[in-house]
Amino acid sequence: MPAPETIYWRAAPPRLDLGPGDLHLWRIRTDHFGADVGDCMRQLASRQQARASRMRHLPYRERYVRAQAGLRRILSRYLDAPPQSIRFDHGPAGKPMLPPDSQPLCFNLTTTGDLALVGVSAGRGPDAEVGVDCERIRPRRDITAVAERMFKAEVVQALGAARESERLAHFYLAWTALEADAKADGRGLFRPRDPGARPPTVVHCIPETGYVAAVAREILPMVCHWSTYDMS
Repeated sequence: MPAPETIYWRAAPPRLDLGPGDLHLWRIRTDHFGADVGDCMRQLASRQQARASRMRHLPYRERYVRAQAGLRRILSRYLDAPPQSIRFDHGPAGKPMLPPDSQPLCFNLTTTGDLALVGVSAGRGPDAEVGVDCERIRPRRDITAVAERMFKAEVVQALGAARESERLAHFYLAWTALEADAKADGRGLFRPRDPGARPPTVVHCIPETGYVAAVAREILPMVCHWSTYDMS
């Protein structure tokens, strides 16, 4: 498996267009370096505001608010609509998506630690659906047990054959690939792929030091051809 490429982020223009096959990847800071929580709260839908208000753990609440408002601010640049006006439908396993009468656009949000990522793709349907997962790399004692329960046999074998010093990194590469794959079609981790459906291409990247991410879509350009934007 090739080593993941490091992402270099840049500021985005006020409005963006997506061409067929393009992949836009966004970074959102969800810690105190991110956007003002009060401003973000006002950009959420009323149900999200109510959910946030029920969260008693302040850091968790602020991360949730910044991530969800960041997603809305990102989509508003493609839809040319106020963030708080954007409506979402949900797939059978809960994956958020834009309604059928909106601009054909697929997206996926992932959050971990003080970071959130959003992948955006043009179109609608299986070839445009995108899945993103990001994990903060931290020590785990249950690598083998999780791998045997969740990964395919060949992945478990490769993990066991890896050097001890590299095993944690291999685990997170496999885990993010698994999550991104499941999020691409919205089936969730514990539902089988639909008969006849093709598995997506999965590409890894390093969004910042201490994290690893995976993006899944039917066809993906090389990382050097992604458009990568920062939404702090």
